Amino acid sequence: MATTAEDFPRKNALFSRHRDLGSPLDSDWNGMPIPQNYATDPYEEVTIVRSKAGLFDVSGLRMINVSGPDAVKVLNHMLTSDIDALAPGQSAISNIVNADGALIDDVLVYRDGPDAYRLSHGGGALEEVIDGFFEGSDASWEKDDDVHILSLQGPLALEILDPHTPFDLKTLKYFEHARTELFGKRVSLARGGYSAERGYEVFCSAADAPILWDAIMEAGKPHGVCAASWSCLDIVRVEGGLLFFPFDMPQGDTTPWEVGADWTVDLSKADFHGKAALAAKKGTERVAQVGLEIDAHEAIEPGAKICKDGAEVGIVNSTTYSKHLMKSIALGHVAPELKALGTLLTVKSSLGEFPAHVVRTPFYDPHRLRTHPLDERVA
Repeated sequence: MATTAEDFPRKNALFSRHRDLGSPLDSDWNGMPIPQNYATDPYEEVTIVRSKAGLFDVSGLRMINVSGPDAVKVLNHMLTSDIDALAPGQSAISNIVNADGALIDDVLVYRDGPDAYRLSHGGGALEEVIDGFFEGSDASWEKDDDVHILSLQGPLALEILDPHTPFDLKTLKYFEHARTELFGKRVSLARGGYSAERGYEVFCSAADAPILWDAIMEAGKPHGVCAASWSCLDIVRVEGGLLFFPFDMPQGDTTPWEVGADWTVDLSKADFHGKAALAAKKGTERVAQVGLEIDAHEAIEPGAKICKDGAEVGIVNSTTYSKHLMKSIALGHVAPELKALGTLLTVKSSLGEFPAHVVRTPFYDPHRLRTHPLDERVA
């Protein structure tokens, strides 16, 4: 019997919207049905996201509310970055590692107040270990399964949303967020996303999600906005060189140093879980994170072998064929001595053997001018 949305434990308030757009809703993420595909072509959706704006439903993210006088202390012990460096209204990507320094989840931390935080995480083990960090502390955590997240991504996202909120959306910088109203509904608006374009994430209640989805689509109609599927999301995030836990950490014991996430680790802060192991493993990386251009006319499957002079030297992780860039591209791991730009390699896959070479990431917009415009950068 085919899997249906009713088989998944978390309910998606946008179920009927996705069905009307042609999604069978037969796949899930974190127990919530997601629109992996619509009736439209994902590559056409990519073109619209890159030139106008596309609306994604990323409600499958897991959200956790943290509060209490010891919130900063607990989170700083649990996560690899300095959480207290965030001001209210700011957010940052962090990680949680085990005692051996291996990544077990990536976490986006939103600071709402001095002792109030929200954690957004994907498919990792955070919720399996979180209780131990809060035990005996004057802080608490709880899952929020009511929240839905609508993500409008693309160069016209600001133009579409700004007229419909009392908040001056132009003032919101990358990785900042604010509680306000949108189309008359209480929301938290965050600037960010997973598309390598300027975008905004709308955090709302399940009850308001359909109303806001319809309002955003209606406001975006004159601008050519489209509903964008998860297949589209995977294409744009690979083009943007954005990692997806755990698919880009397939070894199971990958450290932040081995995926280029050094910037999420603050070894100068007080002791945190896995700090000693991370300090000991810095400089002893077994693999390096690289981008690859592959001389193929289609996407290579994840798990394909990367070879040099006949010897296996790495593995392909996330892949796509980018019609926008007209290239087969991949994120992968190679032996550290082979990470230099231009290094020639061979990819061995089920489709055959193909020449490849190491390139700079992100593949699309390598200077990240779309998400970090020059006029917003600090001199």
